[in-house]
Amino acid sequence: MKIVVMGGAGDMGSRAVEELAQAEEVEQVTIGDRNVEVARQIAGRLQKEKAKVDIKSVDANDHYSLVETMRGYDVAASALGPFYLFEAKLVRAAIDAGVNYTSICDDWLAADEVINQFSEKAREKGVTVISGLGASPGLSNVGVRFLVQQMDKVRRADINVYMPLNAGGGEAVIKHTLFIMGGRIPIWRDGKRMMVPACSEERVVEFPRFGSIKVWNMGHGEPVTIPLFIPGIEEVNLFMGFGRGSNWLVLPAKLGFFGGKRRRRMAAKLLNSLEHLGKPPEPEWGAIRIDVWGEQGGKEVHEVGCGLAQMRESTGLSLAVGTLMLARKEILTTEGGVYGPEACLDPIKFFTYMKERGITSYSDLEMSKPII
Repeated sequence: MKIVVMGGAGDMGSRAVEELAQAEEVEQVTIGDRNVEVARQIAGRLQKEKAKVDIKSVDANDHYSLVETMRGYDVAASALGPFYLFEAKLVRAAIDAGVNYTSICDDWLAADEVINQFSEKAREKGVTVISGLGASPGLSNVGVRFLVQQMDKVRRADINVYMPLNAGGGEAVIKHTLFIMGGRIPIWRDGKRMMVPACSEERVVEFPRFGSIKVWNMGHGEPVTIPLFIPGIEEVNLFMGFGRGSNWLVLPAKLGFFGGKRRRRMAAKLLNSLEHLGKPPEPEWGAIRIDVWGEQGGKEVHEVGCGLAQMRESTGLSLAVGTLMLARKEILTTEGGVYGPEACLDPIKFFTYMKERGITSYSDLEMSKPII
């Protein structure tokens, strides 16, 4: 099989490239990126891997360039962010190229956009799009599906993310973070969608290893896709915290400093320069905790899933694993369309593949009970 990774020269995209280049069935991995110099370095480093690794220079704002870059591949995988700028362009190009598509899209607006604009067209063309296939969303969505399958009826799902400020990811992650903290964002309450100000709700959550961390409501894709693909769920929430230094972002967000494109652009430049000044030798680890409430056998139940990882590892490997599952047709649907990962990835297979690659999920905060 042949796979092209858009944004494959970036932090998380390059991790997906590394993993895909080692996969038994993959013959070719193409790095599609405008940063040709870095792409060449990555391709050179991977020349001894099983798959051929090559590069293509691509302009994500040029539809023809995107279509021609994707055409002829089994799957186009994307780590090209920020996704509120690029996801719709990439999905449109994949459908026009007739190529299945996966991405780590983590912006709620982009998830909304591609589902509403392209679901019917993808179905007509027989193209499968799995958007939001990183850590959160991605691992989190499949984790919710795993816990829901243990219940007769589901009521509520909370996804809590701890992402330290020095987790890595570069400028695209900074832009994404400012975007999800600005303006009004979707939540799912009482079986319907509501729009509320970002960072208007806060709570303290107990995470594995890290203990109690304050988190705030932010605009990720889980409250957009999970209610669509897990019918009957009454409530879906996404909360995120950064640990030490959180107030440097949360207070300006509450004051509306990240509510416009110009303000976000200025803040991103400042934060990106500061990140480079104090960049640690190794990005810090983060954590995800998922809580699902429902009924089983007529009794109220509460199930938990959690895990730890570095952002590059968990996100890049999730994209690689989901991409391979789609290419192998190891998915739960045979119909084209735009999906969240909870709609078409079997949790047992997905978490088994992730565990084989060093990412283990647990059913207890002490991390003594692996779910697989």
